[in-house]
Amino acid sequence: MPVSDSELGAFLRASRARLDPADVGLPRGASGRRVAGLRREEVAVLAGVSADYYARLEQGRERNPSPQVMAALGGALRLAPDARGHLYRLAGLNPSMTPETAHDLVHPDLLDLLDAFPRAAAYVLGPAFDVLAVNPVANALLAPFAPERNMPRILFTHPAAKTVFAEWPVVTRATVHALRLNDGLYPNDRAITDLVAELAESSAEFRALWADQSVGGLTRAYKVFVLPEAGRIELTYQTFDVHDAPGQQLLVGTPASGSRSEQAIAYLASMATPAGVPRT
Repeated sequence: MPVSDSELGAFLRASRARLDPADVGLPRGASGRRVAGLRREEVAVLAGVSADYYARLEQGRERNPSPQVMAALGGALRLAPDARGHLYRLAGLNPSMTPETAHDLVHPDLLDLLDAFPRAAAYVLGPAFDVLAVNPVANALLAPFAPERNMPRILFTHPAAKTVFAEWPVVTRATVHALRLNDGLYPNDRAITDLVAELAESSAEFRALWADQSVGGLTRAYKVFVLPEAGRIELTYQTFDVHDAPGQQLLVGTPASGSRSEQAIAYLASMATPAGVPRT
């Protein structure tokens, strides 16, 4: 998709006009400053590109900006995640995770939200399906795999995976399909790339599923856990994307009301020690 000349230039001009020079370490009263915001030359320096190149971008004369340049400009202009994604799209690029997007940091509101599900398994996943934070019930369900916290690595390499996950083929298939989806959404995410390479080498089962090329999100899922201390636990999971933290997802698994699984979850919750639960 070609660069939208007028829209990209207008967005860049408006973004730099909104920045106070002090926001980027420049004195407000710099000599010759007649308008609010940053000059083109200042944005260019902050982004590590030439002033001429940046001017061509604003004027629509540079039609093929790279993702690296867009990432640098997003950082220089202090753009929030939504605005960075918009910048990418205006440049004809797919928004992607960049080093400035700290997707491995859990949004504070999510940490509070985890505690809102005392009788459910709630946890936060990163783009490579690392478990970034858990509530006490989820921590108990994942305890057999400690200290490993990456779900694909658990499923395909941990010796207890096929015992704890009673419907292992269903869970692994859905996980690999969702991982491939994230691989397309975040093509520059090294955690995903390295994980796929690692599992493709170590697991024939992963290789077969990855070669299938199927994709699908973690929208609604059904998982069955079997734990020695709690028995069989059947949970229905809902997945929620985190608007303020691209790539993070909140998963909440709940048992059917009045079921044996609900009793088991209540038991795990009663045995948990919140103060000892790793939150990140």
